[in-house]
Amino acid sequence: MTLDRYLVKQFLPIFLSALTLFITLVLLIDLFLNLVRYLENGAAIADILATSFYYIPKSVIYALPVSLLFASAYILGDLSARNELTTILGAGFPFWRFCLSLVLMGIMASVFSFFFEDQVVIPTLRKKNELSRKLLNTQAEENLSDIVIKLEEGRLIYSVDYYDMTSQTLNGVTIIEFDQNKSVLFIISADRALWTDDSYWSFVNPLIYDWGDQGFFRPREYTETGSYTEEPDTFKRSSVSAADLNARDAGLLIKDLKRAGLPSVSAQADYHHRFSFSAVSFVVIFLSVTMSGRFKKNILLLSLLASLGVAAIYYVIEMISMMGARVGLVSPVLGAWFPVFVCTAAGLLLLRYGKT
Repeated sequence: MTLDRYLVKQFLPIFLSALTLFITLVLLIDLFLNLVRYLENGAAIADILATSFYYIPKSVIYALPVSLLFASAYILGDLSARNELTTILGAGFPFWRFCLSLVLMGIMASVFSFFFEDQVVIPTLRKKNELSRKLLNTQAEENLSDIVIKLEEGRLIYSVDYYDMTSQTLNGVTIIEFDQNKSVLFIISADRALWTDDSYWSFVNPLIYDWGDQGFFRPREYTETGSYTEEPDTFKRSSVSAADLNARDAGLLIKDLKRAGLPSVSAQADYHHRFSFSAVSFVVIFLSVTMSGRFKKNILLLSLLASLGVAAIYYVIEMISMMGARVGLVSPVLGAWFPVFVCTAAGLLLLRYGKT
């Protein structure tokens, strides 16, 4: 309707200007944090600018909630200062209905934020980090050491000295199999295990220790059977964080950790946080709308300060709840979504009983 179009027309220029400003600030902060180190390592200007270019999508994610919060608080304060909001409400138009278009834009921003981060931010941030490590001569470790993987409810255990991701090789590998009563059936020990094109591990210089005919545990030569088919990514994923993966790969990481009997609570917390963080855009604009209608004087300043204060409280609650989720004090789902539930409930109460 006409009022919705009018509000959106007033909101968008302020929002886009604020978004551009905050994106620029985030980019400059990231650039100047590493600029001296880049120059000390002789990095070319074009490469330094490339790191900033790859960081733009992540800057959008950081700037989006703050820009929405600022724009909504500013617009409602400005309309009230010019008595336009008073006229609209005086004509019997409900405040919540007038702000509905802003809330809907917050929901759309949350949906956009999730898919944008999942499909664009993660790969570009990975390129940015790889380029930064190259420019700073701090390459990431390509091997994983001292890996223990438990499968089949603990009846199959891989122990690996280190895993080479590049060649997909397990070095110093030991495999232990147990029966249903948790008694050792046999142990396979090999210098290396190579991942083959037929999707199984091929052992180099393997020996198998099992119970002989006379009941003694003794070694003998192992005959390749191709029965060990655990995917190489199982060993690789234990080196990455769920926060650095898209939603699909993060889900696979959690699945692998559970199958391997490894701790997965922190990964689950990061996985659910991926979804809850996307809701921040909706929460901040919703709270900004509800708080803006409660002030009679100095509306712009008080609305902005109140909105920023609420946003700060939101992030503090999120930090505490996520810490509790990562160490297992609360469930990963509750830890990730608790601040969203709390702030949304508070916003509904303010909207229900607020006055403008």
